[in-house]
Amino acid sequence: MSAKPELRALTSVRGIAAMLVVFYHIRLSIAGLPEAALDLFAKGYLAVDFFFLLSGFVIWMSYADRLREGGLAAVPQFLKRRIARIWPLHLFILACGVALALLLAATGRHDPSEFPFAELPLHILLIQNWGFTDALAWNDPAWSISAEMGAYLAFPLFAMAIDWRRVPGWAVGAAIVALALVLASILTFGGATTLGQDIPRFGLVRCLIEFAMGNAICALWLRWRTRPVVPAGGAALVAALCCVGWAMGLSEALAVPLAFAAALLALALTSGLRGNPLEIGVLHWLGEISYAIYLGHFLLWYAFKLAFVSDVSAVPPALIALYLALVVASSALLYRWIERPAQRWVNGLAPRRRDSPTAQDAALR
Repeated sequence: MSAKPELRALTSVRGIAAMLVVFYHIRLSIAGLPEAALDLFAKGYLAVDFFFLLSGFVIWMSYADRLREGGLAAVPQFLKRRIARIWPLHLFILACGVALALLLAATGRHDPSEFPFAELPLHILLIQNWGFTDALAWNDPAWSISAEMGAYLAFPLFAMAIDWRRVPGWAVGAAIVALALVLASILTFGGATTLGQDIPRFGLVRCLIEFAMGNAICALWLRWRTRPVVPAGGAALVAALCCVGWAMGLSEALAVPLAFAAALLALALTSGLRGNPLEIGVLHWLGEISYAIYLGHFLLWYAFKLAFVSDVSAVPPALIALYLALVVASSALLYRWIERPAQRWVNGLAPRRRDSPTAQDAALR
């Protein structure tokens, strides 16, 4: 099978989304932040919904055919590659969190609600957001990585149960809308008014449904990528209409996943077009290190406040700039020295195979 091309624009958007999550977590501490910017950053948690959709898109593009062709025998290799992608860096950041918690405990400042040692095994195994806990802890952003692990385990079933290539385009679109309606219904009947509410209860189902939506979006992209202009324009229009509907009172749980789904399709269809501003090198590089940004910034902010901040409600812009520079620099180092080498090492692991029979073995049988 030929390798699928990288969609550089999507990599760049991943970096932008990761930075929005960073600003979401620090927004209330930025001194003098304009109200409009505060309102924008307050919705930064929605970047995670784009991550789930994008993950479903990329995983379908990269692995659906392999799993359908290889069957159950291809599942272990798929899971190994996905674990290699997310687990080593998560474990390293979690180890940093443990070191920080031990330091706080030694100085009498340990907060067991933020760093509950009893829950540590769940976080190590990346199952903390599977209904085993009732609050985010340790490294808060890792809840979504836990949910992604659930999606990876479910994906072989998705890939083998349905071949989107055999489904008419209108039916694929209807399935995407239906999935969004299911998600909105679950949240609404559960008492949630936003996508980011009660993550320990709704985070996993939020991920699974949006991941499945991303699978279907990839099927549309594969169908239309050779004639992208009209579908991209239509998808952009749908995204805009969903945003207008959201502004006019449509449920966030319905409007945002549909808007992001349409935007993802438009971005994928226009990726690689000449003059695309998302293709520039610095944005692509930011996307490359986005996983390290996403996983590393939260504990770094915690430590940064302990070291440099006296008033957490009014951090001067100069200190905010310093923190952001540290986020980018540390993420580049994590990507270069932890994330990529560990990923290569895990991917290189292979079960020992029995050697082929030698002449001596044959003689003894």
